[in-house]
Amino acid sequence: MAEYVVDNVTSNGIPAAILTEIETILGTDSFDMWLKPAVFRYANNVLDIELPNQFWGKTIKERYEHIIKDAFLKHAGAQITVNYIIKETAPAAPTVAEPAVAAPIRRNPFISNLNSSFTFDNFIESASNRFAYRMAEAVVNKLGNRQNNPLFIYSTPGLGKTHLLHAIGNKILQTNPNARVLYKSGEEFVNDYVDSVVNKDRENFRKKYHQLDCFLMDDIQFVVGTTKVGSEAEFFYTFNALFDNKKQIVLTSDKTPQELQLEERLSSRLLSGIVTEIKLPNVETRIAILRQKRDSINFDIGDDVLAFIAEGIRTNIRELEGSFFSLVSFCTSHGITPTIGVAQEVLADTLAKEEQKLAINVNLIKKVVGKHFKINMEDFNSKRKTQSITWPRQIAMYLATELTDLSLPEIGREFNRDHSTVVHARDLIKEKIDADPFFTAEINQIILDIKAVDKK
Repeated sequence: MAEYVVDNVTSNGIPAAILTEIETILGTDSFDMWLKPAVFRYANNVLDIELPNQFWGKTIKERYEHIIKDAFLKHAGAQITVNYIIKETAPAAPTVAEPAVAAPIRRNPFISNLNSSFTFDNFIESASNRFAYRMAEAVVNKLGNRQNNPLFIYSTPGLGKTHLLHAIGNKILQTNPNARVLYKSGEEFVNDYVDSVVNKDRENFRKKYHQLDCFLMDDIQFVVGTTKVGSEAEFFYTFNALFDNKKQIVLTSDKTPQELQLEERLSSRLLSGIVTEIKLPNVETRIAILRQKRDSINFDIGDDVLAFIAEGIRTNIRELEGSFFSLVSFCTSHGITPTIGVAQEVLADTLAKEEQKLAINVNLIKKVVGKHFKINMEDFNSKRKTQSITWPRQIAMYLATELTDLSLPEIGREFNRDHSTVVHARDLIKEKIDADPFFTAEINQIILDIKAVDKK
């Protein structure tokens, strides 16, 4: 029987065209994650796939077996049978080693507020964050270059914006230890500004911020708004001072620049640079993140357990990592080997909350709203602009902003619209809710109907 180890080098009996077909359909990330570690043996229309555990086999069978069979039929004319061989090894007792200590960054007298543990090397690049990652690298390579300045990164919380900010700062200091790099959260900037006003020390405040080589601000949404006119104006002056002197500015937010409702002079400045979104990572990326955490502390935990965690926690990388370390702590303190069963028990509450978050999706909202207003599912994505279609569509968009964790651009794509259309719909419906108690009751009933369907 010919043997094939999936490494894209030699087929040993399996036509290369089959492997190319499978990888093309699955994508490189999924192919490398699930099939590359396997051992393939093929003879007499039977394909044996040797895998390390049952979970792995179950995943391939449910997700990819039909693709594998179709590829054999297409390129070899063979109706094959797939046989899974599980080669599980006895688990070792969990051990935790001290995490590797990163090489110290050469320090200068200027306090950067950077966390040296966040670097480009330990940031998992994937399709969901690739453009943001590459733009962050470009900032370091061409600091203050007009083409990359400012860089504005937005996403829902917990997807890696802060990691990239620190990675930029750490890389700059690695290249130029004397650079004046400052990381600040939006809230800290506002507090600094308020202190300068109270202490009548605006000159030192401006000196601190206006002489930077790179300003990294996290969560700019805390700086702006109708109640923060002073801090927004001061940020504008800071922005101008740095921008005009060709100094780098990198900002993050949980909102797009348009959603922040900035003064026009600041909004135009932000939109003149690079604006990029970090999206929710796919399961392969989440597994890769957990593998990196496992390897960084040399903890003995199987890929089947990591895949279980990654499948269960999909909306927030911080929660994903927190769940991993909770399981590590539990298994270490009890001297037991981590298994899927143990993970289910330890992470039960977290997984339940995650399921609750994911239970209501845009299609469910469309279905209930469509039934309420007697329109078809396809009407929500159509180009029709009659009031009988537009109004239910706007309500569905509003409910998607309230009941799901999707970003505005993601919601827009669900309706074949731009995110600005979602913003308009959300604000319009909110205004109607505030003004009309009967409409408020109608919306509340629709929400109850959506949640009722979810519980069935």
